[in-house]
Amino acid sequence: MLCGCPSDGDPPDDDAADDDTTGDDACQIFPDDNPWNIDISDPVAYPVHANSDAYIASIGPNGTLHADFGTEWQGAPIGIPFHVVEGDTPWVDVAFLYDDQSDEGPYPIPEDPPIEGGPDGQEDRHILGLDLDQCRLYELFWAWPPGEGDNPHEDLWYAGSGAIFDLSSNDLRPDYRTSADAAGLPIYPGLVRYEEAVVDGAIEHALRFTVAQSQRAFIHPATHYASDSTDPDRPPMGLRLRLKADYDIGGFSPEIQVILQALKTYGMFVADNGSDWFISGAPDPSWSDDHLHELWQVPGSAFEAVYTGELIY
Repeated sequence: MLCGCPSDGDPPDDDAADDDTTGDDACQIFPDDNPWNIDISDPVAYPVHANSDAYIASIGPNGTLHADFGTEWQGAPIGIPFHVVEGDTPWVDVAFLYDDQSDEGPYPIPEDPPIEGGPDGQEDRHILGLDLDQCRLYELFWAWPPGEGDNPHEDLWYAGSGAIFDLSSNDLRPDYRTSADAAGLPIYPGLVRYEEAVVDGAIEHALRFTVAQSQRAFIHPATHYASDSTDPDRPPMGLRLRLKADYDIGGFSPEIQVILQALKTYGMFVADNGSDWFISGAPDPSWSDDHLHELWQVPGSAFEAVYTGELIY
């Protein structure tokens, strides 16, 4: 997965990535052999998980996919936005509620950053910053400007948690450590983006989605759980689902076929607690919300869980 957005970002030199993965032309979003970029469509190499039926039953076989992204709703963009770091983007210190779980900054935050839910949003309030010059990803959860909302500081940005990812590396976060996502995963690599689904006509990476109930366990590349339940039939964080190969996607709109083909080829990770079967994406005014609603036709029973590793408790 490449991102070819131009950028003049200038992050701290001591965290610079290797030159062969940086530059204005393209920044690869993790190496080809990273879990986000691996093709899992081969049922021999990636067999159905022994507990697949129970996991699907827990999430809801009669529930349907839902695009948790689109144009806008009640004046706010639908989805998780991101910004590309520019040369004049300020680098700021951030105070954290969970500072022992977060990466020390500074973080690139524009003067008027795109925030999930808009500036007055009351949900997860993610801020994602993509630095293409150094191939680094900066992500914040529950982010507030100085003196606003839940921020107790008048002179600092404040967030629940924050994580910095080197996009040239396959290194995971330490086990039992969260990120800006409950599962300890990066968010940006799992988003459905308009430029991929519509402009490029191909999504070549796994997606992320949420479930209402999870268990107190995770599977790599996830590194964190978000539940006290020991019910073995609930999905763990990092569980990877795959749309069944024989599910007919021919009758859907072109961009929906692209999304569904990605779910057959790369699947989707359980990344957070939330509404069942909600797939994450970036907002864009060019989305057709009517076309995205076609995902409601895809039932949970069309999916299977894939074995990608042992549970970590």
